[in-house]
Amino acid sequence: MPNTATAGSSKTARVVLSGMLALAGAVVTGCGGETHNTGQGPGTGPRPQAARSSKVTVVYETGTVEPEDREAVTLIRDSRVLERSADWVNRSLTLPHDMVVKVTADVPPGVTDAVTQADGRTIYIPPSFLTEIEKALADVVKTVERPAPFPASEYNTDDLTVLSTEFIFGHEMGHALQRQLLLANLGLEEDAADGYASFYTVNEVGPGPSLAAAILFDEIARKEGVPTLEKLSSDHPITQQRAYNFLCYLEGSDPKKYQQSLVDSGYLPKTRAPLCPQAWAMLDYGWWTQLQPHFSASFKAQGDEEQKKAHARLLTETKALAERIDEIRKSQ
Repeated sequence: MPNTATAGSSKTARVVLSGMLALAGAVVTGCGGETHNTGQGPGTGPRPQAARSSKVTVVYETGTVEPEDREAVTLIRDSRVLERSADWVNRSLTLPHDMVVKVTADVPPGVTDAVTQADGRTIYIPPSFLTEIEKALADVVKTVERPAPFPASEYNTDDLTVLSTEFIFGHEMGHALQRQLLLANLGLEEDAADGYASFYTVNEVGPGPSLAAAILFDEIARKEGVPTLEKLSSDHPITQQRAYNFLCYLEGSDPKKYQQSLVDSGYLPKTRAPLCPQAWAMLDYGWWTQLQPHFSASFKAQGDEEQKKAHARLLTETKALAERIDEIRKSQ
């Protein structure tokens, strides 16, 4: 992840981002590991519709996987991080259409990274994309000193690959939900997709995916060098900025827990940190509110309570931010 604390060190904490899935032979697995699909039905736009058995299914088209990509695909398949994310959607939301996540080399022309189709019904994860992530993180482990916030036990190629892939898949799931449910964006869709990845992983998984994704994106940014006109004009934020956004949302979710490891250690600049609690509260409330009309019957009570708590926290953090800004202005 971005390392501002050890800039003079021979090794600097960097970060890389990527997302992919893959395997060999056509295998369909439900989120519990069985060869069946799980999921819920309806809901599109602001009003839920009659329920139908729509679901998210993860498919590994193993017969399309090249030998050099089998290791990365097997790693992701065995970790079941794709199924974990799909399972949360199947349990919590009602979808108007089935969604298929394909880990396959049989992708549309020009596709090299994980991509979500415009209708939100198919997510493609090329096996070669997973291999690129794995290779990038293998280089990081060999050449970059472990960032202080990241656990030593997980600072290895396999764990970093699994965790960063989980975050990247969260980004694609964010796209798919926006497109299937016709969710309203107040900004770029790419920002919202990154936001869903943080929303889902911080709430449901923990800090690992955000930290690993920051490490990956930081490495990608280093290799990209000075942003080009193409990068600056892209609908995606600048790569390094995305890494800091991941860390900001994580820190803002629990400042007492992450202040020392992220802010005091210099990974998240002290100029950004005061904004993060309110930024996380806004993101968390925003996604719970956007998804609320689409909660499944079995999740509705829990989801409504989460949305209510997120709203209360947003009010608290917005008031606290106003006070912090006044203090900052007085000290200038």
